[in-house]
Amino acid sequence: MDMLTKLTTERQNPKSLELDQMPISDILQLMNEEDRMVADAVAKELPSIEQVIEKVRESFQNGGRLFYVGAGTSGRIGILDSVECPPTFSTPPEQVQAVMAGGEQAFLVAVEGAEDEEVTGRDDLSQRNLTENDVVIGIAASGRTPYVIGALKFAQEIGATAVSLSSNKNSEISEYVDYAIEVETGPEVLTGSTRLKAATAHKMVLNMISTISMVKVGKAYKNYMIDVKASNHKLRERAKSIVAEAADVPYEEAETVLQETEFQVKPAIVMIMTDQPYESVKLALKASNGFVKEAIQQLLKQ
Repeated sequence: MDMLTKLTTERQNPKSLELDQMPISDILQLMNEEDRMVADAVAKELPSIEQVIEKVRESFQNGGRLFYVGAGTSGRIGILDSVECPPTFSTPPEQVQAVMAGGEQAFLVAVEGAEDEEVTGRDDLSQRNLTENDVVIGIAASGRTPYVIGALKFAQEIGATAVSLSSNKNSEISEYVDYAIEVETGPEVLTGSTRLKAATAHKMVLNMISTISMVKVGKAYKNYMIDVKASNHKLRERAKSIVAEAADVPYEEAETVLQETEFQVKPAIVMIMTDQPYESVKLALKASNGFVKEAIQQLLKQ
C-alpha cells in the first residue's frame, strides 16, 4: 500500500462524509469552521517559524537570497509570495525567488509528472547559482514530493540553509533540512484536496517569513511599508499617505518631497523629520543600513 493513504492530509474528514448531500449553507459553515482551525495549527509552529526568520534575516544581511521550491499548489503559493516582494519592499527580483516543478507555465496549466523526479528539483535549483548564504524552503503538503526532496538535498550539499514546510508530522522532506515547519491541518473537507486548509496554512507561514524578514532588515518604519515601489497611481497615492502620516505633515507637503526623491518613501520621511537635504539623507540611510529611525537619530545629532 502506498504510504500516501496514511497521511492525515489524505484521510477522510468525518465531518464531511456526506458532503455531496449537504446543503450549500451547511458546507459553507463547515468549511468556515475548518478554516478557523488553520491559524491555531500555525500557532503551534511559531517557534520553528521564528528560527527560520532569523536565518532569512541573516541571509539577507549577508547578500543571500530566499528560494521557495514546490510543485502544484505548493509551487504556486511560493510564486504568489515571491512576486509580491519587489512592489512591496523594492527588492530586486532575484532576492526572493520561486522554483516550481514544470516551470512558470505550470502556474497556469498543470504539467503532469513534473514533481515525480528528485533529479528535476535538483537541476532546477542548481541553475540558480545557489550559495551557502541562501535559504531554501521546500514546500509540500504531503511532505514527500520527490521534486522538493531533490532540491533540499542539493541545498544541503551546497551548504545553504534548508527548510521544510509540510502539513504532516514527521514528514519525509523534514529528513533533509536544518529546520522543519510541520503545520498539521488535518483531513480536508474534500478528501485529499490540500489546496484548501493545507495551502491556506502554507500561505500564512510564507506571509510571516517574508514580511517579518523584510521588517528586520529595515523595510518598515513603525508599521509603514516604507520601501513600497510607487509604480502606479494607487501606489503613488499610498506613498503620499505613508509619508504624510509617518512624518505628520500635510498631504501636499508629502507629495512635494516625494517628487524630489522620485517617490522613494524612506528618504522622504527622513528629509521631513530632520530638515536635511536629499543627498545628506541618502548618506545617512546608507550608514544605517536602511533603518529609518537610526538615520533620523544620526542626522539630528549633527
